[in-house]
Amino acid sequence: MSKKLEPFLEKMSRMDVDTLMVSDLHVIRWLTGFSGSSARVLLSRQKSLLFTDFRYGEQVKQEVDAMESVIIQNSFCDSIIEGGYVRGRRVAIQSEHLTVREAEKLGEKLKEVDIVPVEGFFDEFRVIKNDREIRWMKQAAAISEKVFEEILPLISPDVTEAEIAAEISCRHKRHGAEKDSFEPIVASGVRSALPHARPGKEKFRPGDLIVIDMGCVCNGYASDQTRTVALGRVPDEARKIYEITREAQQLGADSARPGMPGKELDALVRGYIEKHGYNDFFGHGLGHGVGVEVHEKPRLGKTSEDNLPVGSVFTIEPGIYLPGKFGVRIEDTVIMRENGVEPFQQLTRELIEL
Repeated sequence: MSKKLEPFLEKMSRMDVDTLMVSDLHVIRWLTGFSGSSARVLLSRQKSLLFTDFRYGEQVKQEVDAMESVIIQNSFCDSIIEGGYVRGRRVAIQSEHLTVREAEKLGEKLKEVDIVPVEGFFDEFRVIKNDREIRWMKQAAAISEKVFEEILPLISPDVTEAEIAAEISCRHKRHGAEKDSFEPIVASGVRSALPHARPGKEKFRPGDLIVIDMGCVCNGYASDQTRTVALGRVPDEARKIYEITREAQQLGADSARPGMPGKELDALVRGYIEKHGYNDFFGHGLGHGVGVEVHEKPRLGKTSEDNLPVGSVFTIEPGIYLPGKFGVRIEDTVIMRENGVEPFQQLTRELIEL
């Protein structure tokens, strides 16, 4: 049995769980290295196994060494039950990821077994990143930084938001990323006031602020960054909002300390924005964890109960969005060290005027 699995098996023992079925593909990637799109993992003290189908027969041999793999012919549920792989009387399932039908089927087929829904089982283990994970996340961040610098000269009144977004995706892969970690956001002018605007056919206009939110995946780990740039000189009001946002983001980075509650850091930055009269225009949380998923724990928001331990990786991304006018967001991904946070991005936070 791999030593990597021991903490999970110990937690299962404390919960009086004999077998845990893992259905979240992000967790499976984090746990085993397997990057296929179809898999289940069974964890148990007797034997832990990864199940996938014939499409990934060779791939699983190359990627997985923490446990044995089983190539199935039927559905996961049928194959696992009919093969007699379930151990013990209490079987835990990831309630936030397993379909209702699959959970019902397990209950129907395993009549002598108690099905135990669990949520967030792996969160406490995923929050703190090891050196290998940090190295891959920094690599992903470096790729996105390079792409960002390459696409800035392409922005002009002759191109659209969607065209720049397409360039981001293409260049991520060209520079070695597996894929985008999320669909790039490129939003200009009044559309920059939409925090999650989809890139459209709109062309860039002189005097526009442009929000560019982007990230990629490298060796299974995500990056996430946002910069707001200007096409030419922007109005004084836009420059003022940019400076408030930049200062708020810097305040967040300077104030973060090990063990600090996420909601405390959120409140500190939100208070700064409120002091300047724009609290009503900062509607989302200050940040979120990043890892094999681009949004994971710890959360930084008004109601978050998560703390920020040493080794945790998260974003600091305040934004001010004035409907019908413009918006500004500045975001870095940072890692918590013993004496504060270290940003992955080296990009300037000063306003870039193209």
